[in-house]
Amino acid sequence: MEDILDVYQRPYDPLRPVVCLDETNRQLIEKRSIPTKPGDPEREDYEYRRCGVADLFVAFEPLACKRIVRLTDTRTAVDLAHFLRELVEVHYSRYEKILLVMDNLNIHSISSLYKAFEPALARQIAQRLEIHYTPIHASWLNMAEIGILSKQCLSQSLSSFEHMARQVNAWTLHRNSVCSTVHWRFSASDARCKLRKLYSTIL
Repeated sequence: MEDILDVYQRPYDPLRPVVCLDETNRQLIEKRSIPTKPGDPEREDYEYRRCGVADLFVAFEPLACKRIVRLTDTRTAVDLAHFLRELVEVHYSRYEKILLVMDNLNIHSISSLYKAFEPALARQIAQRLEIHYTPIHASWLNMAEIGILSKQCLSQSLSSFEHMARQVNAWTLHRNSVCSTVHWRFSASDARCKLRKLYSTIL
């Protein structure tokens, strides 16, 4: 835990950005609207039709107020590897190294790169990453905006992959354009005081 908190305390380094990465998935659901009279609020039938599942990878650089979101059909090690390659080769191609904060999901490892790419390319991508893992049961330390994305964008009924992609892209553009970010204030000294009863289990 203190490793993550120390990373968050580092001053902004334009060549070594701190990027938080997380993922989630959402069911694609089509709901039927109930006809209403003019002036009445919109109503939806409790019955719905499942239209599949969409998976989302979110990368968030809090000190640059920048987030990148990708939708995929699956959430596998290969999907993660392709997202990491996009970060390294497209969004952070001029940077020395990405300090990547992730939780301990089984696909969150360098081995995912070797499942997707030839060893030379996998190694090249891996060398551009410095990974910092949140402790088990402490994923709240990850600043990736999964909760905000879910609340502001994914709480409504989205019936298709294309519909969700449009909503997510609009949300991402808005959050980036208004420079929304997270001002992290919880430090290692705070943790030693406030979490002293749990310290040995989440360190």
